[in-house]
Amino acid sequence: MRLSETERTFIRDTVRELFGPHARVRLFGSRTDDAARGGDIDLLIECPEPLPDRAARTHRLVARLQMRLGNQRIDALVIDPTTPATPIVRVAQHTGIAI
Repeated sequence: MRLSETERTFIRDTVRELFGPHARVRLFGSRTDDAARGGDIDLLIECPEPLPDRAARTHRLVARLQMRLGNQRIDALVIDPTTPATPIVRVAQHTGIAI
């Protein structure tokens, strides 16, 4: 996993602040490969309760992460029990690494 412990802690703390203490976060995509270089930060946020303001919270999450982690591309996929199981969701759930 190509994120430092400090970066992982900040991501976890920010996710819990915005989505609640039971939200889980996984890193998926190219940053899970230690041998690769570059790439954006792909995050899957799994929330146990429906989120009526999911889009607004997602935008706040990405903005806070970019301010703290620097000018990196960050993609956040936020799901809750009402989210359809799309192919990208299934891939992120299967290949993602909990952080």
